[in-house]
Amino acid sequence: MARVFIDGSAGTTGLRIRERLSGRDDIELAVLPEELRKDSSARRDALNAADIVFLCLPDAAAVEAVAMVSNPATVVIDTSTAHRTSDGWEYGFPELHGRRSRIAVAKRIANPGCHATGFIALVAPLVESGLIARDSKLSAFSLTGFSGGGKKMIAEYGETGDGLLSGGRQYALGQTHKHLPEMQKIAGLDFAPVFSPIVVPHYSGMEVTVPLHDADVAAIKDCYRSYYGAGLVRYVEDGSENGFLSSAALSGRDDLEIGVFGNDERSILVARFDNLGKGASGAAIQNMNLAMGADETKGLVANG
Repeated sequence: MARVFIDGSAGTTGLRIRERLSGRDDIELAVLPEELRKDSSARRDALNAADIVFLCLPDAAAVEAVAMVSNPATVVIDTSTAHRTSDGWEYGFPELHGRRSRIAVAKRIANPGCHATGFIALVAPLVESGLIARDSKLSAFSLTGFSGGGKKMIAEYGETGDGLLSGGRQYALGQTHKHLPEMQKIAGLDFAPVFSPIVVPHYSGMEVTVPLHDADVAAIKDCYRSYYGAGLVRYVEDGSENGFLSSAALSGRDDLEIGVFGNDERSILVARFDNLGKGASGAAIQNMNLAMGADETKGLVANG
């Protein structure tokens, strides 16, 4: 039985991880009393006593927590942005070629960002196969449920549904979104995409879209069919809802669906998933399962 500690279990990602683990008989979940949750000594002891640690913390706090871990056997899964492009950390996206086996033996695993998950799932296989050139200058937009903004945004949307909050709200207008470095590096691109994330007025769910000009749509579909097998990512042939694609379609789930729409002149690549599922907690548990040697989808909600 694996001893697991969630550092930052009060946030949205930590709460979802705890919920997914609650019914498992192969996990012993270590929980600090509320009065010790921010006590450095108690956290240090809990971190080093665990077989697997989830860090659900802001970047600076995650770096601080990693420095506390001296037990060489402890596997650290960091859900923050802090280590996603760092040397010595394995990027926790098992469906990408070659990564599943590396994640299984890694002691430091960086969980992907939510927007980055959709972009990378769409672009990385096409760059690898040569269907998208490394020096392509791509664009992408992403619709996300407001739970991605954490407790403050959840409270904000819970208080009122009118005014500006009733519509989609684009943000990161300066093109410096924190997911851009991993989107570029892990997808294998020479340039970061022009990226437009948009908060929409539903709790959870995400839809990432990459538009293309002059693409071989049939070849792209064939690439996705052959690339994605085991795991939580799959290609779906026309998974729309009567010609619509809702960003809330996979809310509450931990898998990810890819679709390709349009024609060779103008096409769109679309990834739909839950920003708290495959975009955060579901991916973290999938990585934990691999580190434990368990079925990677154990305890997760998926229809694949």
